[in-house]
This record gives sequence, structure tokens and C-alpha cells, in this order.
Amino acid sequence: MSSTLPRRTYLYFTAQSINLTTAVMSVTMAAIVGAALAPAATWSTVPYGFQFLCMMLATYPASRVMSRIGRKRAFMLGSIPLAVSGISGYLAVQEQHFAILVISHSALGIYIAFANFNRFAATDNLAQSLKPKALSLVVAGGVIAAVIGPALTEWLRDVGGYPLFALCYAAFVGLAAMSLLIAACLPGDAAGATREPAKNPPGATNEPLSPVLAVAMAVAALGYGVMNLLMIQASMHMKHMHEDFSDVRLAIQWHVVAMFAPSFFTGAIIHRLGIRSTICAGLGLLIGCTAMNMWSHSYAVMTLSLIALGLGWNLTYVGGGALLMQTLQNSPSAMHMQGKNDLAIALFATVGAFSPSLLLGSVGWNGTNAICMALCIVLLLASGYALRGPVPGRACAVQVRRRGTS
Repeated sequence: MSSTLPRRTYLYFTAQSINLTTAVMSVTMAAIVGAALAPAATWSTVPYGFQFLCMMLATYPASRVMSRIGRKRAFMLGSIPLAVSGISGYLAVQEQHFAILVISHSALGIYIAFANFNRFAATDNLAQSLKPKALSLVVAGGVIAAVIGPALTEWLRDVGGYPLFALCYAAFVGLAAMSLLIAACLPGDAAGATREPAKNPPGATNEPLSPVLAVAMAVAALGYGVMNLLMIQASMHMKHMHEDFSDVRLAIQWHVVAMFAPSFFTGAIIHRLGIRSTICAGLGLLIGCTAMNMWSHSYAVMTLSLIALGLGWNLTYVGGGALLMQTLQNSPSAMHMQGKNDLAIALFATVGAFSPSLLLGSVGWNGTNAICMALCIVLLLASGYALRGPVPGRACAVQVRRRGTS
């Protein structure tokens, strides 16, 4: 079997770059536009919150749609909400209408729910050894987004004759057209292509939630939730420290680069160190991030902690996804479990998006980091225990290869 990634992997990489570009643009402008249009200051983050809420609600239905009509058609369908987001966002800014802005970000959340499956789709029908490499490459699309997203927002933010940020939302229509074109170029897949033939016994599509699967989901979900929470709260905390906005933006930018740049190598890291070591290293980085935040409140240390946060997120997100894929392999319930996995991630990401101001006001910056540290330590211990033996998927793959060579 070929040891190189197929061309479609790079189509998924490009599609994920578009997905993450829209996400970076939204996080850059959502609160600013929300504050300008909201009836009260406390409502300014409501559109961004609805984006995550709708992403969470649409994630599992998106996986079911994919299992019925196939990846290609589902991704084409998923580009429509992005166009709706662009049109409604432009109208919201043009007409100064807060409710339409909420609709725009809600539609964007639905698009992201579909597009987040790019990383799993890239692993379909690949050799087991290539799955972590393909998954990490697609996640690396965030490096492109980290450059293009802020640049596109800056170029289109203030164009003569248009309200501030109006053309930023309008750009989503063009990105939707690109997303649709890329999906159209994907190889065709039959509806339910990952299902086993009908001869499978009843209930074969109900994958039991083994300890290994539970760890895979928990690692990716908690890593995403902690990242979202500490990233947002760090920017708030730095503002309370009277740091200049350009310094805050620079720290967050380094954080975003740290999130995605390692993805070019995460597949190789998993191949060399193993999934267990990769996941434990990711959780260790998250714990180290919280320790630095509690140890010092200086700008330099907080920037370093944000870099550690980004690296930890990458290893837990990619490592958890790789563990999920390795355990499921070609299971007939793969898409079903992927939907559950991304639903868990979306749930924790939503909590991480809504809770920063609440926690900052109740337990403070140190208290928030202490909570995150405790959660990561518990999960680190659980992961080390659950993954102490061979991963079931890996054992099965070895047995299949041995039978094939005998």
C-alpha cells in the first residue's frame, strides 16, 4: 500500500484552511461588532456564544447527514450556511441590526460543524499508519488561517463607502463559493460508504464506549474547552493589567501559531512516540500553562503560557483524534462515533466560550487556572491508566496484517 498521502488529503487541507479562516475572522471581529450593535454592553458576546451553541447543536446531525448522503454532498451542503452567514452579517452591519448579527454567527456555527469533519474525512480508507499524518496535516490548515484571517479582516475592515467590518462578513460569501468548489472536486462517495454490508449482525453499528474511546473523546474535548477558556480569559486578564491592545493581540497571535504550526509534525511525533506519550505530553503542557499563569502575571510569562496552551491543545486535539481513528478503524459506526466525539468537543468549547467572564468574576484568574489544572491532572492519570496496554484498534490491525502475510 502507498506510503504517501493521496491528493484528496490536500483538498481537505485547503477546505480546513477556509474553515479556520472564517473562525479566526469571527473571533477577531465578533465582540467588536457585537458591542457596536448590542442593546447593552453585556450582550456584546451573545453572537459569538450563539456561534458555538449552534455548532454544538449541528455537530451530531451533520455526522448523521454524512452517513446518509456521503461526505462530498454533505460538505457541499455545509457551504450554504457560510454564504447565509456572509449575507446576513453584511446586512446586520449595514442596517445596524443586532438580531440579524446573531443569525449570521449562528449560521457560521452550522457551517463550522460540517467543516470540522474535514480532518476525519481525510483519514477515510487510508492505511492505519497514514491516518495520524493525514489528520495532523488537515489540522495544520490553521497555520494558513492564522495568517490569512487577521490580514483579510484588516484589509476589509474599513473600506470607503462601507460600514466597518461589513465587507469582512461579505467575504464569507466568496469563501463559501471556494468551499463549495473544493467539495465538488472531492472524489465521489456513496451514502453510508463506511457501513458494513447488511450481513453484519444487528447492533453492529452501536460501538460500545470503551475506556479507550472515552479517553480519546475526553482528551480532545477537555483540551478544547481549557484552551477556549484560558485563551479568552487571558486576553481579558491582560486588559485588566492595562496591557496595550497591540501587545494582547501579539500574544494571542503567538498562541494561534502554536496551536496549528506543530500539526505539520504531530503525525510524525505520534508515529515515533506513540499516541499515549503524545496525549500525556499535551496534557502536561496544559498543566504547565496553568502553573505558569499562577506563578507569574507578567506579560512575558503569560505569552509563554499561551504558547504552551496552544501546543498542549494541538497534541490533545490531534492525539485524541488519532486515538479515536485507530480504535475505530473501519468500524461501521465510525461516522456515528465521530459525531459523538465532535459533539463532546463542541459542548466543552461552548462552555469555554461562555464561562470566562463568569469565572473571572467569581474565582478569579488564579482560581480558574487551578480548576483547569485539577481537571487536566485527573485526565492525565486516567489516560495513563486506560492506555497502559495496547490500543484495541492497533492490536486488530497487527493481527490483520499477520493473517494477510501468512
